[in-house]
Amino acid sequence: MSNSISRSNAYSLIDEQISREIIQGAISQSAVLAQGKKLPNMTSDKTSMPVLDMLPLAYFVNGDTGKKGISKMAWDKKVIHAEEIAVIIPIPEAVIDDASYDIWTEIKPRIEEAFGSVIDGAILLGVNKPATWRADLVSSIRNAGKGVTPTNDLYIDIFGDNGVMSKVETAGFSPNGVVSGVELKAKLRGLRDDNKQPIFKASIQDSTRYALDGHPNYFVENGVWDNTKCQMIMGDFNQLVYAVRQDITYKVLTEAIIQDPATGDILFNLAQQDMVALRVVMRLGWEIPNPINALGGETRFPFAMLEPSSLPTQYSVTFTVTDTSSSAVAGASVTYGGQTIKTNASGVAVFKSNNGTFAYTVKKSGSSTKNGSVTVSSSAVNVAVTNF
Repeated sequence: MSNSISRSNAYSLIDEQISREIIQGAISQSAVLAQGKKLPNMTSDKTSMPVLDMLPLAYFVNGDTGKKGISKMAWDKKVIHAEEIAVIIPIPEAVIDDASYDIWTEIKPRIEEAFGSVIDGAILLGVNKPATWRADLVSSIRNAGKGVTPTNDLYIDIFGDNGVMSKVETAGFSPNGVVSGVELKAKLRGLRDDNKQPIFKASIQDSTRYALDGHPNYFVENGVWDNTKCQMIMGDFNQLVYAVRQDITYKVLTEAIIQDPATGDILFNLAQQDMVALRVVMRLGWEIPNPINALGGETRFPFAMLEPSSLPTQYSVTFTVTDTSSSAVAGASVTYGGQTIKTNASGVAVFKSNNGTFAYTVKKSGSSTKNGSVTVSSSAVNVAVTNF
């Protein structure tokens, strides 16, 4: 008769300290969260952040009797939605029975790596992104027009006028970190000055410092980076915030069938194969506040990127907002693909978009909020928001 591991056995194995270690390990394994800003843990499945949406204006007073101008500031709300991330680790019972084998030392890094890979894939590239999460970082950067087309001069592409760093700075943000694939290492090592001397290497005996303008470069080594979509991302990672909804929870499965989520094929039959499986769950959400500032304007965004050699085609998504009498609504805030643009006098806001399905929100003070989604499939899309 096959042995099994009980829930009480699992909880004695996985104590509170180890739970905290896994959360920290998952964050360190994620290139994005390792540089992002952690907010206090969430107490519900969503939490709101006030974000500055309108700057105050100052006026000169005309003489002693001049009237002082009236100004105002306005705040918008960004909402972080916590979504569940789960990992299932099958374990042969024979391994558990071997008292001399430190099973947790083997399992814990695998859990951390799995969490970090899923988080990076969703946040960076939108891979299996939950519907409630904002647009992924690469799509948001491209939709904001903050992508730099590569040339034969990588140094200028990154540091030059209208380069990656410049696009962050002129948006009113200070870059403090870089994320890229490991392919960028060789390109940086190959950079030479006018005297053909390496820029990033003092000698071939010393290790290479890959910091860009003093900002750390985090190379994504968990397998999710796609160099055909982006070569590198630079930005103000204080503007990428995340929060954990709950600490990690565990459940031991003893008689389950584990399927491949992509194909539905049966991978493990736990009872038949004398195995147990440890299911580990955490819930997490993220956002980019992107507050208004004096430099960036409507197209501001705290991140920019070096595009791939072959650029994907983008298409126009045009929103037309009208009220109950079919009159144009000016000044409505339309959020789409990670960007927010206010409608013009004709009630129109135009975005550039990749192919895919993206959520949108239309709102204006004193009016109701409307939500929906748009699917772009290799052609321009017109979206009519009526009765607003």
